[in-house]
Amino acid sequence: MTVQTSGLHHVTAIAGDPQRNIDFYVTGLGLRLVKRTVNFDDPGTYHLYYGDDSGRPGSLLTFFPWAGIRSGRTGAGQSTTTAFSVPAGSLGWWKAHFAALGVESAVTGRSSHEERLSLRDPDGLQLDLVGSSTVDPRNPWDSASVPAEFAVRGQHSSVLTVADPAKTVQVLTADLGMHVISESDGRIRVGAGDGAAGNLVDVLADPAGEPGLTAGGTVHHVAFRVPDRATQAEWREQLVDSGYGVTAILDRDYFTSIYFREPGGVLFEIATDTPGFDIDEPLLELGRSLKLPPWLEPSREAIENSVAPVTVPAENNPGLADAAALAAAAAHE
Repeated sequence: MTVQTSGLHHVTAIAGDPQRNIDFYVTGLGLRLVKRTVNFDDPGTYHLYYGDDSGRPGSLLTFFPWAGIRSGRTGAGQSTTTAFSVPAGSLGWWKAHFAALGVESAVTGRSSHEERLSLRDPDGLQLDLVGSSTVDPRNPWDSASVPAEFAVRGQHSSVLTVADPAKTVQVLTADLGMHVISESDGRIRVGAGDGAAGNLVDVLADPAGEPGLTAGGTVHHVAFRVPDRATQAEWREQLVDSGYGVTAILDRDYFTSIYFREPGGVLFEIATDTPGFDIDEPLLELGRSLKLPPWLEPSREAIENSVAPVTVPAENNPGLADAAALAAAAAHE
């Protein structure tokens, strides 16, 4: 392949109640809801995007929330853990923070290079917070719930559990342009570029494991970065020539996407870095209102009546409160 990914773009998972999902990820994990839109293939349900202040690629975790959906089962052929990068030494603060919210967490890994805190979200999605000895230079979203000194810097890695890791690693290296960084305790770490946080995939072998069932609390797909649509089109041709069943390029409004399933069963997406989440609302207002692509605007009333009403915590848009306060002060001068 002549095209190489620069790392993770986003991970998309399935949730139940959308309000519960928003409350946990905004006030619990301290992410910003950067877009509230709908599933373009099923406009009767939301597609919620969480990330840093502007939703940069590599910071994003997104959800399709279907109220009342049955719980899934993690297993072979899935991304079984989504890991976020946090500052080294911050796991004690996070453990106390989650305990105050009634969320159980446990340190599940500690080495000279990395420490890992594991927990599950309200739908059972497996999350890890990883503190590394290598400083993550990305700027966090400084929320009211999670101070910047402890906050999530973005994605750290995605853990893929498959029956035959060799085939999956072959796809990641030969077809996505990544490289093997390390192998220990049955975990093969593959990285893009410099192998920093946000550019990592860990592949775990589970040859006798039960296949995963994609439903509530499981990952739907993992997306990798490509800079633009022209490069994406070139990459698609190369993947098709290599024998993969690749979708057409699909317009997701904030990026374009192609999808294919790797031999281990995990659904991969290749998504463009552009145009981004501020094409239809200002940065200050990200996530406040339901945004629809132009082709769904004629159905806005029906869509708004079909999705559950939700409330976005005020801390998601603090700049609006600041602007209102300034305006009120000016009016009294």
